[in-house]
Amino acid sequence: MNDIGEDLQPARPPFLYEPAPDFEARSTKGMISTASYRGKWLLFFSHPADFTPVCTSELIAFAHIAPRFQELGCELLALSIDGLYSHLAWLRSIQDRFQIDIPFPVVEDPSMAVARAYGMLPPKAVSSSTVRGMFLIDPDGIIKAISWYPISTGRSVEEAFRLFQAVRMTWQENLYAPADWQPGLPCVVPPPKTIDDASKRLDEDNVLDWYYQTRQTSSVPENRE
Repeated sequence: MNDIGEDLQPARPPFLYEPAPDFEARSTKGMISTASYRGKWLLFFSHPADFTPVCTSELIAFAHIAPRFQELGCELLALSIDGLYSHLAWLRSIQDRFQIDIPFPVVEDPSMAVARAYGMLPPKAVSSSTVRGMFLIDPDGIIKAISWYPISTGRSVEEAFRLFQAVRMTWQENLYAPADWQPGLPCVVPPPKTIDDASKRLDEDNVLDWYYQTRQTSSVPENRE
């Protein structure tokens, strides 16, 4: 049973930089509360339904990469609108057929309250199948990244991991991640905001023009205190 009230079901999907909607629900690892993840990064992602091939492939892919997320302080949390016993049967099937355990919780959402709170279903949806939504939530409970995939297409877990590392780096340091950034590659410095600062920027190192300056950062920054 999901413990999420009407006041936590926004009329629109949550936006970037807003607090992630809180909920408490049953999962394959017991009762789950999003509040219990405060102080850690959380990648929260949904699946349209249990016992579907693309969703199964994603659970397996996330299971393989889960230790890399955990090493950097990020927990994984999956959601499907199916009930808990369906989840348990699905994970047992994956264990038997693919010889892999799913190490992260899969939350049940038969009332679709969580899916609606996160905008994974429109208010008047006639189907219970959610889109493949993914929310990267920072240690303060703020949404830092959102992605949507159609039911027919699986996500790239490597891109999800790269996105997490890039967002985490920008959260810890006053730098931006350029296109295709990977840990260890140069970052870009935020552009100046005044004409005087723009002129001064031209005298600094690694400047291509006043608005484009690069700087090296560590590949795995320390956790921010």
